[in-house]
Amino acid sequence: MATEILMPALSPTMEEGTLAKWLVKEGDEVASGDLLAEIETDKATMEFEAVDEGIIGKILVAEGTEGVKVNTAIAILVEEGEEVGDVAASAPAAPAAAKAETAPAAAEAAAPTPAAAAPQASDGTRIFASPLARRIAADKGLDLTQIQGSGPKGRIIKADVEGATAAPKAAPAAASAPAATAAAPAPTVSAGAVAAMYEGRTFEEVKLDGMRKTIAARLSEAKQTIPHFYLRRDIKLDALLAFRGQLNKQLESRGIKLSVNDFIIKAVAIALQQVPEANAVWAGDRVLQMKASDVAVAVAIEGGLFTPVLQDAEQKSLSSLSTQMKDLASRARDRKLAPHEYQGGSFAISNLGMFGIDNFDAIVNPPHAGILAVGSGVKKPVVGADGELTTATVMSVTMSVDHRVIDGAIGANLLKAIVENLENPMTMLA
Repeated sequence: MATEILMPALSPTMEEGTLAKWLVKEGDEVASGDLLAEIETDKATMEFEAVDEGIIGKILVAEGTEGVKVNTAIAILVEEGEEVGDVAASAPAAPAAAKAETAPAAAEAAAPTPAAAAPQASDGTRIFASPLARRIAADKGLDLTQIQGSGPKGRIIKADVEGATAAPKAAPAAASAPAATAAAPAPTVSAGAVAAMYEGRTFEEVKLDGMRKTIAARLSEAKQTIPHFYLRRDIKLDALLAFRGQLNKQLESRGIKLSVNDFIIKAVAIALQQVPEANAVWAGDRVLQMKASDVAVAVAIEGGLFTPVLQDAEQKSLSSLSTQMKDLASRARDRKLAPHEYQGGSFAISNLGMFGIDNFDAIVNPPHAGILAVGSGVKKPVVGADGELTTATVMSVTMSVDHRVIDGAIGANLLKAIVENLENPMTMLA
């Protein structure tokens, strides 16, 4: 019997995607684990692999098609000598994709829920998973019975196990992600009305991609539902800049050059350990107190931004953080990060100092409890310890805090710890 190949869910929050490119054509033989297509989500372009053997009998969704709902049939897989038959005729995907644009509510109602895609056991014990997924799971020591499959009929595929970690990691995303789109209010002025306002004027209409739509929805939700408060401090950087210069001379032979941002990441990671009450995330009806310092760092890319997460940052050396951050930032700009590399974290950093911004207020990215907005270091007159007037390189920072998770005194202690770590950088190596 012919088998439908369904649009996969390549991340926990994915509802639809763009079928960017087919890597196979009709008539091609494929085996489990072979790459079939490139799928664009709201965050990245990811490769989609086959979970069954067979022949590509018919491609139902053309490459470049946007807004393809998860679990929509995108191709038909047949066995050798088998005809596509009535399956292809009864499941035209192009009209479905068009309907998804005009009637999203109906399309969502028709799509199976994530629970329906859970792994199915035919005899109560067998778990369906691709061979590649089984190998990766074995290497990572994962229990396949605890993993939800996103492949056809709930089959566990490579993308499911690549992003799988300890079970508690998924709780914050599950608690906050569903509300991101639902909580966004309808615009007070329709798109048509806005266009009508500028009738007769010259303008270019820029179509929103999935990333920009997701950013708009999540930040609208964050600003409207999270009770933000803001804490501001100035940080004297002269000791850090001198220490950084010494370290970079010693690291030059290894090709490593530390940035001020590397020190900020380390300072935040240590501060979250020094003030453990602040190392927490909002999970809807509870707060999750984190043990490790998983620090997210905003990276600007074309059309939006990523916040890759440096896990266990408090345990890593400055050179290790620097190398990892450069790698994550590079792959973020190419939109090649895996979901587990940009999901999670308890606290974020957004640094606009390199753009000449003195200070700004950042929006908390749920489920994080806070975000540090970092401005540029500027030479300023300051009063010295003995009352003398001198100059120093001063960096202004603003910490935006979710008051549901962190109270004022805890937030003040966290920011104080960050400042002290940066103004006394040698202590971060202890």
